[in-house]
Amino acid sequence: MRILFCRCLAATALAGFGIVIALSAQTSPRMPYTTWSLPGGGIDSPQYSALKQINKTNVGKLELQWFLPAPGPTGRFAFSPLVVDDVMYVVGAEGAVFAVNAETGKEVWRHQTEAQPTNRGFTYWESKDRADRRIVYAAGSYLQQLDAKTGQLITTFGTKGLVNLREGLGRTPTPIGGVQSGSPGHVFENMIIMGSAPGEGYASPPGDLRAFDLFTGKQLWTFHTIPRPGEFGYDTWPPDAWKTAGGANTWAEFAIDEKRGIGYFPLGSPTFDLWGGDRKGNNLFGNTLLALDLRTGKRLWHYQLLHHDLWDYDLVTGPKLLTVRRNGKPVDIVAQATKFGLLYVFDRVTGQPLWPIEERPVPQSDVPGEASSATQPFPTAPPPFARLKFTEDEINPYLEDGERERIRGLMKKARNEGIFTPLSIKQDQISIPGELGGSNWGGAAADPETGILYVRGADQPAYHTPLQAVEKTPDLMTPQPRYAGRLGSMFFAENGLPAISPPWARLTAYDLNTGTIKWQKPIGTVPALAAKGITNTGNNYRVHRNGPVVTAGGVIFMAHFADRTVRAFDKDNGDVLWEKPMDANFAGIPSVYEVGGRQYVAFFGGCCEVPPEGNIAWVGAKPGTQGYYVFALPK
Repeated sequence: MRILFCRCLAATALAGFGIVIALSAQTSPRMPYTTWSLPGGGIDSPQYSALKQINKTNVGKLELQWFLPAPGPTGRFAFSPLVVDDVMYVVGAEGAVFAVNAETGKEVWRHQTEAQPTNRGFTYWESKDRADRRIVYAAGSYLQQLDAKTGQLITTFGTKGLVNLREGLGRTPTPIGGVQSGSPGHVFENMIIMGSAPGEGYASPPGDLRAFDLFTGKQLWTFHTIPRPGEFGYDTWPPDAWKTAGGANTWAEFAIDEKRGIGYFPLGSPTFDLWGGDRKGNNLFGNTLLALDLRTGKRLWHYQLLHHDLWDYDLVTGPKLLTVRRNGKPVDIVAQATKFGLLYVFDRVTGQPLWPIEERPVPQSDVPGEASSATQPFPTAPPPFARLKFTEDEINPYLEDGERERIRGLMKKARNEGIFTPLSIKQDQISIPGELGGSNWGGAAADPETGILYVRGADQPAYHTPLQAVEKTPDLMTPQPRYAGRLGSMFFAENGLPAISPPWARLTAYDLNTGTIKWQKPIGTVPALAAKGITNTGNNYRVHRNGPVVTAGGVIFMAHFADRTVRAFDKDNGDVLWEKPMDANFAGIPSVYEVGGRQYVAFFGGCCEVPPEGNIAWVGAKPGTQGYYVFALPK
């Protein structure tokens, strides 16, 4: 039996919502969305700011106010600063935690960590009287807290200031299976809610969702994302799969409806994420949008957006909470964008889809022992934001004839049946979108004023060679042949440009009152093509590490890795209002804040990768440019 959706909100839980609303109202210290003291701009991670000093009429006057160097690790470093009052909190030089003056960048304090802290942001908590203020983060798989005023480790938390996130998972993670997520958690009431990043290879630990006491570090509840005997969804796996299977984790953003006490978690792929012959079934709660009662950790409802993942299509983009108008009435919704280019919208309380979702037949696997799902759930609305097929007439027209023919030859020998084409052991395979396509980390921003959702997406096919049998896997259990494939094999031409025709990356505005696309525009450029007058191509290189922020001033801010440019777009039509070429490869979600009556926008610029010889798709950063760039209007 296919398990797609479960609604189990008890009448008592619904009655309790009224109490939660009253309690939350008493603890709301500031106007909503006017600070950037929480990841994504709020506990619901909206990527929205209500500030409007910077608006459509003056955004073109933005000037760089200060730059804070942050030499050190590169890789997946995509930090988004937090700002509380006039202090900004970031990861700086040598992986240390820094507090700096948010107006000038001048150091207030620094705390040297023993391991790399969360590289995509921190979270913050303060007591009602603001006497107790804390920065919460993880480093080296240890959850910890700093006094936000002094930078000192709070040693009353956990054991001498540390909570080991590798404990309490039911089995000890192997050295290759860490659990610390690069993304921060959220503080809800007296709890720190955490996802995890256990990896998606063989022997990875499970991606349990957990809550810890804010003051003691004691684990308060755990939700097993790979169900154990007696738990809902256990029958969607082979017996006792929880003992060896891993993944199914929230490693990126999640959202909290604070008034109702509900958390919305996008869950990733089960292990191994390109072959599932040893995990027959739909594999709940992999690739599922899951709503939990945050006080108990109990499931309220879920919807699995992909059955038995074979494509590394983990749900990464944070769910976005909006209120829209349906049949003349307000409806609280949650919207989930995906790597595979589809957008799903649900009633936030009941889990009912706003528009019907259809199970449609999809291509089937030819791999021995595999049992791919016969169907996958497709939303009838809104429409996709990325292409779901790649045909020969869509080969990139800006390539030399010989290179186009080479790509055409590759396509002719590959299995290429559009979205959800499984990998093969007999021939090459094309995924469209690929595992780095569609919408990824930080990929959506929600405008509560209008019910518009902005999704950053990439049309990025992937090319995979045949799966290969492996004799042994790290868990030393090989009851049958297993298969492994190579991730990240994006389908590029020899010069680094995508094999598919442009646009390669777009920003899509969805009106979720109607389930329609309002506008769609390319984002980013290829400087080598722009120099020849070829624009409006977009650029999908590393776009999965950048995110948009929409503001009440009518502006969308977003930076770009590949063309080293920060931009502001008109939220009503997607036109570029301002752009500033820089020397860094930008990553992360911008932070929008106000200090002393002046509005600022902060971006993180990375460094210092160099494009391979002959690659024209992107421009490398200059040495010494990794750090934080803060803009404001001139005084």
